[in-house]
Amino acid sequence: MKIYTKKGDDGSTGLLFGGRVSKNSIQVELNGVVDETQAAIGLVRAFTQDKDLERLCVRLETDLWVLMAEVATKPENRGKLVSGKTLVGATMVSWLEEEIDRISTLFEMPREFVIPGGNPISAYLDVARVTARRAERASVEFTRQVSDTEVGRYLNRVSDLLWTMARWQEGEALRTRDVFERELD
Repeated sequence: MKIYTKKGDDGSTGLLFGGRVSKNSIQVELNGVVDETQAAIGLVRAFTQDKDLERLCVRLETDLWVLMAEVATKPENRGKLVSGKTLVGATMVSWLEEEIDRISTLFEMPREFVIPGGNPISAYLDVARVTARRAERASVEFTRQVSDTEVGRYLNRVSDLLWTMARWQEGEALRTRDVFERELD
């Protein structure tokens, strides 16, 4: 099988369960940004030695495939989607909230704005976070067109989780910076 089909040479792309849309449609734009988010999370996974962080990254990457499947489906085919497999379900959003709450107990929450780059892993997580925020902004029009979707809420929580993960991974760097700043006073 060849990687190229030539079907998209006309500026269109295929959808799950059939149909085609323009490559500049909201569905394709949104899935493109989600794909970038997924790749940024993959970068974190490639460099971490932390098994808990790696597990979280794999779960996020897998769940983002579910979101992309939902987005790549024509409205008339939404009835074919399966929650947790090809449709973002409320339980996926709940899992994100549970992970945010769990990870928040692992470090002291910063009391001021955070400057990204405390260490490489937290910096990669912040890149994933800002990409997820862009995906969330891109989802606004999609969620206006598809009223029975959790895509917007899910992306909002993904970016919150990525922020929390970055601060968790930055924990030691934050403590070191605080000590350094106290010594300067």
